[in-house]
Amino acid sequence: MFTRRDILKSTAATGAAALSSLATPALATGAKIKLGYISPQSGPLAAFSEADKFILDNVAMARPDFEVLVKDSQSNPNRAAEVAKELIVDDGVEMMLVASTPETTNPVATTCELEEIPCLSTVAPWQPWFIGQQGNPGDPNSWEPFNYAYHFFWGLEDIIAVFTNMWNQLETNKKVGALYPNDGDGNAWGDPVVGFPPALTAQGYSLIDPGRYQNLTDDFTAQIAAFKSDDIDIITGVPIPPDFTTFWTQMKQQGFTPKVASIGKAILFPVAVEALGKDGHNLSSEVWWSPSHPFSSSLDGRSSANLAEGFETATGRQWTQPIGFIHALFEVAANVMDRVDDTSNGDAVAEQIFETKLDTIVGRLEWGSNDLPPFAARNVAKTPLVGGQWRLKGESYDLVIVDNQTAPNIPTGGVMEEIM
Repeated sequence: MFTRRDILKSTAATGAAALSSLATPALATGAKIKLGYISPQSGPLAAFSEADKFILDNVAMARPDFEVLVKDSQSNPNRAAEVAKELIVDDGVEMMLVASTPETTNPVATTCELEEIPCLSTVAPWQPWFIGQQGNPGDPNSWEPFNYAYHFFWGLEDIIAVFTNMWNQLETNKKVGALYPNDGDGNAWGDPVVGFPPALTAQGYSLIDPGRYQNLTDDFTAQIAAFKSDDIDIITGVPIPPDFTTFWTQMKQQGFTPKVASIGKAILFPVAVEALGKDGHNLSSEVWWSPSHPFSSSLDGRSSANLAEGFETATGRQWTQPIGFIHALFEVAANVMDRVDDTSNGDAVAEQIFETKLDTIVGRLEWGSNDLPPFAARNVAKTPLVGGQWRLKGESYDLVIVDNQTAPNIPTGGVMEEIM
């Protein structure tokens, strides 16, 4: 099978002289650099893309030499792969950017790797991103690094540390109920080798896992019954937003409330917590980015606080965590494209992603560092993670950072409290 790049290489070999005049930077020729951007702008994961338009408008002002071609994955992995192929084959993008959960990032990155197009992704823990794309995810000895796909975010080891640090602030029976869906995140979080089970056991926690459920489930009676039967004090999991709303509502209706609920993915966004009314108070989650993070943009110099304020002013909505990471995608793209002589040379662009050492709105990004297993170090850059709780103030919620043991440079605004 021939990829798009195979055809381009063949053309270059037979007509190098004719093409040589095109191999110049976009700014010098007046041509724009084509970037593809894919995210779940509709469907059950749409909350992840709430800030997309705001970020894209800012990028357009900061980098008028960029032409960003945007596609909606519709929260569907097959659709994500399909639109990635369209951007590569039909639109000829020079670099792909993609965000938000393995269901979007993985099929896009896999497509780019096959087509030899440099791809940068974020907003998915690195294990389900890296391991989920391997030919045999169950055999670590078979895992191979990627040539064109690169990623930045935190890992399961970080969220396990953040969650347990929050739990250890309270008196509990250390019984934990797991709410893991049958998707990339849920299977990674519940993995007996790299997921939560071995780490929690090592810290003296008991994990009650009723098994995987399908996304968009409308009945969580079995899970709730298992948690009540085992008298669990802590609930954790990684459901999509509508599923957690269903679960939490049904749990409350059945008269059961744990002391702690630390939930990934579903309650990252104000709108998701507000859907629970007063029942969202003191729900906890990981915090990847906030206005109090002490970082600034390499693209326009704005601080985290200024970027969040800009979003709220422009949209009339409360800041949301993906703002920082979507912005950082374009920071890296700008930095990389400024360091290559020919932006259409995918090999050169991919190599410069790996060579990146950049202070961004989400912190320092550097690939090839020592804080990752050797098999993933080339393709993954880690970002800091802390823990927070949603606090009801009047009719709205604030996300308060309550534990920063994993990143002491990010300030806390309170301490962990039980759900009442």
